[in-house]
This record gives sequence, C-alpha cells and structure tokens, in this order.
Amino acid sequence: MKKTLIAAATVAGLATAAQAGEKRLVTVVTSPDAQTQLMSMVLTMQAVQQGAKVRMLLCGPGGDIALKDAPESAIAPQPPRGMSPQGLMQKIMEAGATVEVCAIYLPGRGVGPEALIENVGVARPPEMAGAMLDDDAIVWSF
Repeated sequence: MKKTLIAAATVAGLATAAQAGEKRLVTVVTSPDAQTQLMSMVLTMQAVQQGAKVRMLLCGPGGDIALKDAPESAIAPQPPRGMSPQGLMQKIMEAGATVEVCAIYLPGRGVGPEALIENVGVARPPEMAGAMLDDDAIVWSF
C-alpha cells in the first residue's frame, strides 16, 4: 500500500510539473519607465523559471530595450541587484524565451532589424495575435 501511495504521489507530481510546463505567457512591454520595464523582466523570468513558455512583445518605448544603441534607462543597473531591463531580457532569451518588437516599431524609428540586439526578432501580427488569443495563454502587459 505504501509503495502504491508513493507511486501515485510521484505520478501526480509529474502531471503537475507537465501542466506547469504547458503554460504559455505573452509579456507585452510598452512602458517608458525603466523600473516598470525591469519589473516586467523580473516577473517574466520568474514565469520562465516556473516552467512557462514565454513570448515577449516590445512596442513603443518598450521596444527601445531591444536596441543595440539602447537608451541609458534600458541598460543602466538598477537596485537592488544591479540588473538592467536589457540585461535581464537577454537572460530570459538565454532561458528559451522568444522576444520580438512590434511589426511597426522599426519602420516607425526609420531603422531595420540590424538595429536590434542579437536574437530579437520582429513580430508577425497574425502569429502574435494567435499567441495572444490562445486559450491556454496568459497575457501580461506592462
């Protein structure tokens, strides 16, 4: 009986872990505020660490985080851990998240994809809309 309970608990734990891994998160960052941008990255990283599959959309001032020539607010270390929005975003990408700027962001700035840091793409509206409409997706907006 004891072995059966342990096996059932193990299966239940694996099922819970599998369900957590199936969560999909779309984080949308539009805020020009560096603290809000960093907090969006902190929470998104927590979601990644808890097994969520993450897709991030950066629009307007939020897109500035992805620029090679980013504003100081996007790259300056902030307390309490000395992280910047761009630095933590890069760690999120290293953990497997997809990061994209809005389709109209680069044309609006008069630049092309070469202005973006490595591994940041340009969102395709039909695909991004589909990701946001997915019944299993959670959308966070900052």
